[in-house]
Amino acid sequence: MAVAGPRAHHQVTFAVLALGVAAFALLQSLVIPVLTTVQHELHTSQGTATWVLTAYLLSASIMTPILGRIGDMTGKKRVFVATLIALAAGSLLAAVASSIGVLIVARVIQGIGGGMVPVAFGIIRDEFPARKVTGAVGILASLTAVGAGLGIVLAGPIVNLLGYHWLFWLPMILTVVAAVSAVLFVPESPVRTPGRISWRPALLLSAWLVALLIALSQAPVWGWGSGPVIGLLTGAVVLAAGWVISELRAATPLIDMKMMRQTAVWTLNLVALLIGVGMYATFAFLPEFVQTPAAAGYGFGASITRSGLMLLPSAITMFGVGMFAGRLAARLGGKVLVVAGCLIGSVAMAILAFAHQQQWEIYLSNAIMGVGFGLAFAAMSALVVAAVPHSQTGVASGMNANIRTIGGSIGAAVMASIVTSQLGPSGLPKEAGYTIGFAAMAGGLVLAALAGLLIPSAQRLRPSVGEPDPSEIAMVAGGTVVVDSSE
Repeated sequence: MAVAGPRAHHQVTFAVLALGVAAFALLQSLVIPVLTTVQHELHTSQGTATWVLTAYLLSASIMTPILGRIGDMTGKKRVFVATLIALAAGSLLAAVASSIGVLIVARVIQGIGGGMVPVAFGIIRDEFPARKVTGAVGILASLTAVGAGLGIVLAGPIVNLLGYHWLFWLPMILTVVAAVSAVLFVPESPVRTPGRISWRPALLLSAWLVALLIALSQAPVWGWGSGPVIGLLTGAVVLAAGWVISELRAATPLIDMKMMRQTAVWTLNLVALLIGVGMYATFAFLPEFVQTPAAAGYGFGASITRSGLMLLPSAITMFGVGMFAGRLAARLGGKVLVVAGCLIGSVAMAILAFAHQQQWEIYLSNAIMGVGFGLAFAAMSALVVAAVPHSQTGVASGMNANIRTIGGSIGAAVMASIVTSQLGPSGLPKEAGYTIGFAAMAGGLVLAALAGLLIPSAQRLRPSVGEPDPSEIAMVAGGTVVVDSSE
């Protein structure tokens, strides 16, 4: 797919990558505030409507590492364009869906777009000047989280003006533009990793994720101690163990377990899991909290649009922090940013748990949350990309993003179980359910900060041939180079 002629300037490449990632990120969350609308429009139950979100996360969780590996093998541009095509096709199907089954299938197809994130990171590493890599990866990582936040903000106005089908038409248009731009302007990366896909690990990965997410999503309905839930959780553990064994025995593993055992890699993946738990749980349930009528003793009776605006500060501060995260990492080290981001995020969750009677408290907590997640996301992605050889960029960054998505699925399911276990006479959740849920998320982010302390301490590295001048190299953590992105 490489285009003849001179290679595009890296800033043009970045603009195209950002456009595609923004479309994928928006589709993560656009449906969250309108699940009730979808439920009524398609005449289905609340539990089934929730699968509109769960199916998307599940598909992305499975396809992200697979496509990251294929990108490393066959060419990152090819995979990037293919994921955009899948995202556009899924959006088209979702826009015309007349039943909940068709919509869920469309969301599964859209989830394939998750594979664009690791290959985008890989393209940046292959094409950008070394001193620009950290800053560019940080901004793109922040954009994935910002897009998720903006999706919640934009959902209300889109539904009010155009109807909920346009939640899919608009991203489809954006995705088509990104796909055409990628074909024209994104150069094909020269780095390849020979090999093939080991399908047994891929199937086992899919199986244990499906079992886990079905158990977590249905536990509030079936009961945590019910036979089906216990059976599914047990099956997930057994299948996960089989997946690890299969990866270790595979000639060309989907996930290189030796790489995953590197201290810098597994610690960052653990942090990603715990952050994903808190972030997605908040995005999923904070709109519901503020939309609750004040007569329930809490909540503000907010409309879809107003509830989205109450989450807007997190998107603004997250992107703003991401713009400067590269420079901060160069001065302070990525480890410091990860730990600080997790602690700041836990403060925001604690505010949501114990100080949510006034609207300004919701705005404040969201602004603080954006700062925390922005710091952590930007630093984590840059550290992971720099921690591994070029040949493993797609797999390593894809697994980190994938683990964050898995964490989000777990967090949303756990939060649902906590909130729905505290129902009042009117059928609405009690305030105590949200208090306990957000407090649990705050605790999870404290654990993430503790995990961040396990990231190897910073040290200096000598540049190899073709690497930037020593004056351009900042701190590195366990072999993870943090380069100043400033001019």
